[in-house]
Amino acid sequence: MAMTLRLTDEETEALRLRAEHEGTSMQEVARAAVREYIERASSRELLDRVLDEQLPRYAEALRRLGE
Repeated sequence: MAMTLRLTDEETEALRLRAEHEGTSMQEVARAAVREYIERASSRELLDRVLDEQLPRYAEALRRLGE
């Protein structure tokens, strides 16, 4: 699917420089950044869910350890 991404002049220049440094296209650098963001956000959401489910189970032990 095609989409339009609007960047500031500064963002465009930073993207251009990064692509040049990596020897790849601006599009590939942007796509890699999107993939990395999605992976990080998904991992963070999974961790939050596990903590929400498991922390109450160990709340008393954690409280005692903190004393």
